[in-house]
Amino acid sequence: MRLAGRPRLNPIRLGAPSTSRMFKIRFPPTEIAHWAARYSFPGEDDLAERVAPAARDRGYLKRREFLDLCRWKTPRTAKRCALNSSQQIRDATQLSFNTSDERAKIGILRFLDGVDWPTASVLLHFCDRQPYPVLDFRALWSLGISHPPTYTFEFWWAYASFTRQLAHSSVAVLEGASATHRSPTKRLKLAAPCAAQRLKLA
Repeated sequence: MRLAGRPRLNPIRLGAPSTSRMFKIRFPPTEIAHWAARYSFPGEDDLAERVAPAARDRGYLKRREFLDLCRWKTPRTAKRCALNSSQQIRDATQLSFNTSDERAKIGILRFLDGVDWPTASVLLHFCDRQPYPVLDFRALWSLGISHPPTYTFEFWWAYASFTRQLAHSSVAVLEGASATHRSPTKRLKLAAPCAAQRLKLA
């Protein structure tokens, strides 16, 4: 599934050799389409069709949209996320979605209550005009990271850049590949917040 209105990017060439050595996809790239075809998860289509286009058009999130996205990623932080006012959410997401500074883009979102690296990645994934992957331990497993490290901007940007490289300008097929390759028989039993086991950008 590709989110409408999002531009296609050329693959990013990473300057540091260590970045390309950090990740290694666990299945042949030729199998990406096969695994992607098997991916499906409740609630994602609604967010992609209802929330994402509206947020990208206006350049910020409304409170209800913000809470829906946060709950989709992890209901555990729902109470903390609900502490954010409509104005705080608008200000933070507007600043984030409209800056070209990558460190500031994700960092601003993390100032909101209940939002850390994984949830911030979901907000960018669905709502930013540029493509971003969802940060999730299952997606990282698919890239050879068995035990996720302490997240930092350097790790996040290496991950986002690698997924863009890997899929060139359309990473939509990667979500299904990463989500179902590890345990395809269990994918429909996963709770909605765990659906973000993905590398897809679009």
